[in-house]
Amino acid sequence: MRPTRPGVLVGLIVVVALIAWGVVRLVYVDLVLVPWTAIPTMLLLAIGEAYTAWMTKARIARKPGTKPVEPLAVARLAALGKASAYGGAVFAGLFGGFALHTVQLFAKETPRSEFFVSTGSFLSCVALIVAALFLEHACRVPKDPEDQRPG
Repeated sequence: MRPTRPGVLVGLIVVVALIAWGVVRLVYVDLVLVPWTAIPTMLLLAIGEAYTAWMTKARIARKPGTKPVEPLAVARLAALGKASAYGGAVFAGLFGGFALHTVQLFAKETPRSEFFVSTGSFLSCVALIVAALFLEHACRVPKDPEDQRPG
């Protein structure tokens, strides 16, 4: 499995945000309110993945007081990090597109509150992406000390 490239995630966010903005612009009146519960949900996922990355990195480095980690568990955590990064990018794009539309209607009360909710959700999705990339990075196989000596 190759490492996730941040540029691909940024491109995905931009494309999904533009599509979401176009769709929301057409059907905004018929949509329900944006749920504020996405903010704590994404933040809790981000905190959980960041903590898991921190612990996994310590276990792979065999720091004192940690148990060795199973290789299959590391592969599963790397897959979780990759999936979370892409999922977070898609949802960040959706919330970003919604925020792009509601910022144009900022003078009205309901779109203004939806702007703040969607912007907060967008930022929490970005936090999830960062935590997922950290988890994926923490699952890398460390280099041998022999490979690091200058030739």
